[in-house]
Amino acid sequence: QVPLVESGGRAVETGGSLRLSCQVSGFDLTRHCFGWFRQTPAGTEREHVGQIKPDGTTAYENSVKGRFTIYKEIAENTLYLQMDRLKPEDTAIYYCASSRTCPIIRSRADWGQGTQVTVSS
Repeated sequence: QVPLVESGGRAVETGGSLRLSCQVSGFDLTRHCFGWFRQTPAGTEREHVGQIKPDGTTAYENSVKGRFTIYKEIAENTLYLQMDRLKPEDTAIYYCASSRTCPIIRSRADWGQGTQVTVSS
């Protein structure tokens, strides 16, 4: 069973909305830190988007603050990323990550396979 499986990525127009899902297996949503990262073709590393602590506290990069929301549904074992007012610069592969500690350190995190989001102008 794959621990983290993202879904929901697709092509959307500027100003549109998308909700990404990360199905979680083998990790406790109430004990681990979870986050979303993204990577563009030109990017050298995965860019932090935001993360959510075990207690539900969230933190976001300035580039997405006020537009993106991370939340989790414990009963569904699912992490979500609600993305509103999308911009072309949001185009990337989005990855779900899990870590025993917060903040998430890339080299110590578990990763999903990613889901592609494309925002057209």
